[in-house]
Parts: sequence; C-alpha cells; structure tokens
Amino acid sequence: MSSHRLVTRERLSEVRYEIRGELARRALELEAQGRKLIKLNIGNPGAFGFRAPEHLQQAIADNLPNTDPYTHQQGLPSVRGTISAHYKQRGTPNATPERVFVGNGVSELIDISLRALLNPGDEVLIPSPDYPLWTAATILNDGKAVHYDCRPENGFLPDPVQVKSLVTTRTRALVIINPNNPSGAVYPRELLEQLVAIAVRHDLLLMADEIYDGITYDGAAFQPLAPLAGDHPCLSFSGLSKVHRACGWRVGWAVLSGEAMRLGDYHHAMDLLGALRLCANVPGQYAVPAALSGPDTITPLCLEGGRLYETRRAVIDACAASEHLNLVAPAGALYAFPEVTGLAAEGFDDHRFALELMESEDVLVVPGSSFNVRYRNHFRVTLLPEAAMMREVFRRIDALLGRYADAAARRHAAVA
Repeated sequence: MSSHRLVTRERLSEVRYEIRGELARRALELEAQGRKLIKLNIGNPGAFGFRAPEHLQQAIADNLPNTDPYTHQQGLPSVRGTISAHYKQRGTPNATPERVFVGNGVSELIDISLRALLNPGDEVLIPSPDYPLWTAATILNDGKAVHYDCRPENGFLPDPVQVKSLVTTRTRALVIINPNNPSGAVYPRELLEQLVAIAVRHDLLLMADEIYDGITYDGAAFQPLAPLAGDHPCLSFSGLSKVHRACGWRVGWAVLSGEAMRLGDYHHAMDLLGALRLCANVPGQYAVPAALSGPDTITPLCLEGGRLYETRRAVIDACAASEHLNLVAPAGALYAFPEVTGLAAEGFDDHRFALELMESEDVLVVPGSSFNVRYRNHFRVTLLPEAAMMREVFRRIDALLGRYADAAARRHAAVA
C-alpha cells in the first residue's frame, strides 16, 4: 500500500483569508460549546437581520419558471442589457451588453478576470490594506501581488507618486477598491484621475472594485472610475451583495470599457473562462433589473437616523472616547478599521488580540494584518449590527485593551 500523502499546491501557503479562517473555525468550536458570539468578521447583511428588498425577491419569484436551463456564459441577455444601460447612464464609455459579464458574485469574476490576464510572474498593483481576495487570486493565478500603501495618516488614500514608482515592465494591472474595504475610504475624483493617468502611461488594465458604490456617509461622493478612464481599458465590478443586501444570491457583474482595438483578445479570454464554468446562478439574475431600476433602498440606511449611519456613529464615538483606539472615520462601505494606540499597543499582536477578544469577551473581529498590511495594530469590524450592540462590543474591546495597557504600565514601573 502506498504511503504517499496528498500534497496541496505550494502557492496556497502564500494565501491569507482570515475573514473566514482559523479564527472563524475557533468561533464554531466555541459556539458548539454553547457560547454566544458577536461575529463581526464578515460583511453579511442577512446575518444581522437585513433582507433583500421585496421588489427584488418578487422579481425572482415571478421568473422562477424560466430559471431551469443554462443561460449564456456572460449572463441573461436582458440582464446584461440592463446593466450596460445603467453604466452608460453614469458615463461609462462603450458600455454594451456584449461587454458585460455576470458571475457568481464579484469574487468569481475577480478570479476569472485575473486568470484571463496574467502570465506567470506578471505583476498586479493592489492597495494595502486590500480585500484579501485580490492578493490571493493574483497569487493563485501565478501572478505577483505588489502592494501600494494606503496609510492611515493619509486617510487610507494612496500616494500616486508611490504607485507610479512600483510600476515595472511586468506590471499588467492596477486595482482600485473604492469605496474601500476594509478602511471605508472614498477616493476623490482628483486622486482617481491621477491613478488613471498612471494606468494610461504604462498601459495597465484598470480593475475597479466598486461593490460598495452606493454606500457612503456624511456627503462623501462616489466617483465611478470608468468614465474617467475613457477609451483606456477598465473593468468595473459590482453586484447585489452589499448595496442590495443579497449576498447569498451570488450575483455580481463586471463591465469592460475602453476602445475596442485596445482590448485585444481579453474579452474573448474572459468569455472562454466563463463558458468553462457554464453560467452564473440564473434565478438571482432576474433581480438585477429590479435592483438597478427600482427604488433606492440603501441611501436611507446611510443617512442620519438610518441604521448603518447610527452604527457607524456608535463606532466613531466609542473610538473617540477610548484611551486605546484611534479611527479614521469610514466615509463609505460597511466597515471600520480602528488602530490600537498608546500603552495598549506596546507589544500588540493583532491575531493574538482577536483570539483573546473572542475567548474572553465573545466578540469576533478580523486582525488588520489579514488585509495585507505590514503593521499589526489594527482590526476590522463590520458596521452591520444595531448601534446598541456595537456600543457593547466596543465596551468589551476597551476592557481587553485596558488590561493590555495596565500590563504595560506594570512593566514600565518594574523597569523604573
């Protein structure tokens, strides 16, 4: 009998996804023991009592008899027509149904789009912090993730000078996540124009992750990237998961814009890869026209008095009142990315903190280093719970950080 063990792919050792990783597995063990955890690791609206809007649910119900067959690999033609019209209305050049790809969430489309682009060793410029799927998908498609810094002291906005300095002859794409996960930064138009100029000068595909495009606060304005890119190749991603609170339906889309001759065979490559997986989830696609042409159900949640706004305010207030936390207030998306400071930050390890917070305070957060940053004094929480629950969460966080600070003070006293 052979004693050979099954060996996994080596590049998997370079991949991190702590959002659903070791800590989440430990959470399941604690819950099996009867512990009740507050799980703030995933931006999953349905887990916090949100429902997809009724007019989206009705659209699926009305069309359910039509959903048994496979559809075209790029998506239902009528749905692609609706998406292209929506993007054309907001200024995306060359937005036609043939340029729209519907996928099983944006996650699948990120993987397909990078697989269609990269040869071994090709480089992709990705923000740090990032949504870690971008780095993972680049690595798993034999590329090299090159991170550009979005520093807390700069409001988590990138420095175009640094971005430009990282471009090499192997760089193929520039990823922009706006509004940003995990930081909540919303990029101003002038900054986006500078990033587009870099992509144009160095012939880079722009990849715009805009899944949170309708979620902004306190007057922050979302600027889509494709209209600024004009004839330059740009791939814009969005879907139903966040703005329309329908994560489990797994409906995302990517819109390829730019002058046709400059796209080469990239469109064909994405179409081929889409065909290999046959098609995306069909029932959920029927909700897209209702989502894009129906009533705006997300803005009221983001205005003063709305649930997301008030939970965000609870986080901002808690961090302002804490001796141990600093926060760049999120201008968009569904997350906050606090920084641990002062005595509590001495010797701080974000993974150890997240584990101890769960074990001692029944709260699950994501360590900041999971988002491909070099520092280890941040963590991410989702803004989806009710404000009262979030205030309780930060009371528990502050209690643990207070114990860290007390221990540091005792170390100082012993040395003195």
